Amino acid sequence: MFRRLCLSLTALAGSVTIAAAQQPTAAPQPTVAQQPAMRTVPQPTGAEGTWNAKTMIGPKDSIVASYVLTVAPDSKSATIKFPDRDAIPARIVALAGDSLVTEVGPYLSILRPGQTVTLLRSVAHYKGDTMSGTFEAKYENGDVVKGKTHATREATKPKI
Repeated sequence: MFRRLCLSLTALAGSVTIAAAQQPTAAPQPTVAQQPAMRTVPQPTGAEGTWNAKTMIGPKDSIVASYVLTVAPDSKSATIKFPDRDAIPARIVALAGDSLVTEVGPYLSILRPGQTVTLLRSVAHYKGDTMSGTFEAKYENGDVVKGKTHATREATKPKI
């Protein structure tokens, strides 16, 4: 009986020792000297931000228009601003993985004075600070213009 009691106590002490060894220890808190002096804004990883874009048409990819695409930080809304024009609200139709699909319209055409673009649909893929894709513009008279887009994201300014 005494032998069983000794073996049980030994087994219990071994189990407690193993359990105590498996408990995580608290991470040491950084000292003031280890903390960074300035906070920086994390770089966007999605489509959010301000993109300087250009549209190209034709076999030689002639640039026909430039605009600024601004995607809100929550990636639920966006605007497109052509030079010398007010910003136009854009609908984010889809945003998944590295793809962004937007729709804009109606608005007055910048390529065809006096005509209205009823729908501008853009499909783009982004990686880091570059984005490229295609667009299709439908006009009120039934014409359709297709082309390519290319954009670069403006750098984010750090907060001090």
